[in-house]
Amino acid sequence: MSRKFENLDAWNEAKNLVLFVYSLTDKYPKKEVFGLVSQSNRAVVSIPTNIAEGCSRSSKKDFLRFLEIAIGSGYELETLMIVACDQGYISKSELASFQEKISKVLQIISGLKRKLLNTPNDKRPTANE
Repeated sequence: MSRKFENLDAWNEAKNLVLFVYSLTDKYPKKEVFGLVSQSNRAVVSIPTNIAEGCSRSSKKDFLRFLEIAIGSGYELETLMIVACDQGYISKSELASFQEKISKVLQIISGLKRKLLNTPNDKRPTANE
């Protein structure tokens, strides 16, 4: 059974970002397991989970609120990745690659927000939005 959120580009791109960030945080030193690793992984997982949870809500207003939370998690994550780079846990090229990906995810989520704001209350965006 397919869920509506699984058809959203925002959710799919965010889910792919989770896998990318996990591959980066796997290389952090053991001393960061309860610090940057944990916080980065929580922040990145928060993005697609908030999209999915928002999609399940009955009101457009609630969906928009969850999209805002997802965007906030994206900016939190970007800050954590910059700190990781400053600490030498990831390279500047890995950070640049991450920033490309997070920028795309945030752009797609913002587009979904705009689409929601411009649709009647009883309509919801579906696939590829």
